[in-house]
Amino acid sequence: MPDGAPKKTSRIQKRNRRLILEAALDVFSRHGYRGATLDQIAAEAGLSKPNILYYFDGKEDIHVTLLSRLMDTWLDPLVAMSPQGEPVTEILSYVQRKLNMARDLPRESRLFANEILQGAPRIAPELTGHLKPLFDEKCALIAEWIAQGRLPPLDPQHLIFSIWSTTQHYADFESQVRILMGPEEDPHARASAHLRRMFEAMLRV
Repeated sequence: MPDGAPKKTSRIQKRNRRLILEAALDVFSRHGYRGATLDQIAAEAGLSKPNILYYFDGKEDIHVTLLSRLMDTWLDPLVAMSPQGEPVTEILSYVQRKLNMARDLPRESRLFANEILQGAPRIAPELTGHLKPLFDEKCALIAEWIAQGRLPPLDPQHLIFSIWSTTQHYADFESQVRILMGPEEDPHARASAHLRRMFEAMLRV
């Protein structure tokens, strides 16, 4: 291998990194960044703490890696809102995609929420560099639909905030939802119908 060439990652190294990140996702989503420890992550991964530190520089490195990997997944539902589509259909589809994400990726949602609640100290560059331009683009699209008379007068920014708050609630407050509704009931089917009716009424011209 030539001097300076990157070393090939072995199958075991890939597996261990995957184990660490999966374990860290569990720990961070339960305890938040401040409450999580490397010892907890090591125990969850079934690896020693020195082994964790072989792959990552520390807790913050693991946390930032998880958040960076999450960002593309987190933005995909908003990216999919198409200027060529029918406005109400596009927005309602976005609501459903966000609700599906709350159902399928609750740990990731809580990881992201915990970071934001702390003031986004580790993900602020990602928010500024990736989310903000996309958010502005989609707000401009909604404003254009409003100007064309295809949507009623509403605030595009707060429409998106409302979608985030109502859909992500089912992941970030999952324990409360399940206690109040009963552990035997899946809240997402009813949530889907309710949110569709609510936003459809809001979007009606």
